[in-house]
Amino acid sequence: MDFTLTDEHRALQQMARDFAEKEIRPISAERDLIPDPRETFDWEIIKKGSALGLRTIAVPERLGGPGVDRLGQVLVILELARADGAIAKSFSQNWKFTPFLTELANDEQRERFLPAFLENDTFMLASAGTEPDAGSDNRMPPDDPNAGYRTSAVRDGDDWVINGMKHFIANGGVASLYFTLIRTDFSVPVNRGTTMLMVPSDTPGFSIGRTHNKIGWRFYQNAELIYENCRVPDANRLLEVNEGRGNKRMGIASFNDEELSANALGIAQAAFEHALEHARNRVQGGKPIIEHQGIALKLADMYMRLEACRSYLFKVVASEKEHGGDFEAASKQLLKTFATEVVQSVTKNAVEIFGGMGVMRDAPVEKLMRDASIFTHLAGDTVQIIKASRKLG
Repeated sequence: MDFTLTDEHRALQQMARDFAEKEIRPISAERDLIPDPRETFDWEIIKKGSALGLRTIAVPERLGGPGVDRLGQVLVILELARADGAIAKSFSQNWKFTPFLTELANDEQRERFLPAFLENDTFMLASAGTEPDAGSDNRMPPDDPNAGYRTSAVRDGDDWVINGMKHFIANGGVASLYFTLIRTDFSVPVNRGTTMLMVPSDTPGFSIGRTHNKIGWRFYQNAELIYENCRVPDANRLLEVNEGRGNKRMGIASFNDEELSANALGIAQAAFEHALEHARNRVQGGKPIIEHQGIALKLADMYMRLEACRSYLFKVVASEKEHGGDFEAASKQLLKTFATEVVQSVTKNAVEIFGGMGVMRDAPVEKLMRDASIFTHLAGDTVQIIKASRKLG
């Protein structure tokens, strides 16, 4: 398996590193400290990144985009997340769902939405699935028709009328287009009774509810979406009716696990670098604390976890075209679980290495530990991990 980077990959990596250091890192702490979660987001950094192609990075060259492959996308996330995981996520969330526009949308839909996405620096994408009573269980869904999404749509002539609510929606409140998963048949399990509709943010009956006030990843917007007799034309439907979850073509947007794992790894890398620098410069007992056995062992453990996670991530990306099916899906989900364990362990150790200073707001590592805590919500619960492990056999 070849992990060699091309010249194009290295140039992309350097561009992302320069942008992260010059533009993201200087504003990261400031945005994080803003109390109102609706105010932490900054369109200026999105516009600057968009001008470099960071918002539309996954659009194929044949359709006018940069056409960066999955490995290139992972490399960019790693660099951006080292400076701020939440800002990295605000960009990469668009990449995950770009294939809905470029591959799943028909020609007429693509003509309506893709030019605006390419040309408007503030045109963001979001997928709306999670609800108060339905979240990661929809990934490996139960057979009970009563489980899963409750937001519903009924057909009315050439339109669908949507009612319900979504929450914890990534890029919620800042996206221009929401790929919304709607229950259209409650007599069958969610995998066979869900339809995907594209809902522009200016659609009558659609509104933004609360912006969630998170302890970490504060720049990144998560919000409630309200649908009240929201009327969407059938021309905005992707795939067939009731195939919004079950159609195998939905797997084209299967970047979620690699994306989140790369983000976690970037945050963990930043925590390690801060801890290593502190350990080299902090003197106790007449010598730098890196020479104390307890600190040295923590740093060694952090480094090993980082390298193991990096290897796992690159293996999954490299093997994506070679395998597929249940094994690959399980491997990717378990990668995200492992990356979550790594980022939370590494950031915790970083705080401990900083000592009492580690939990102070003017130390860099306390923010990283708060950002790492967000991955508990993203990794999936024990039931999902068990389901994934059974697919390895």
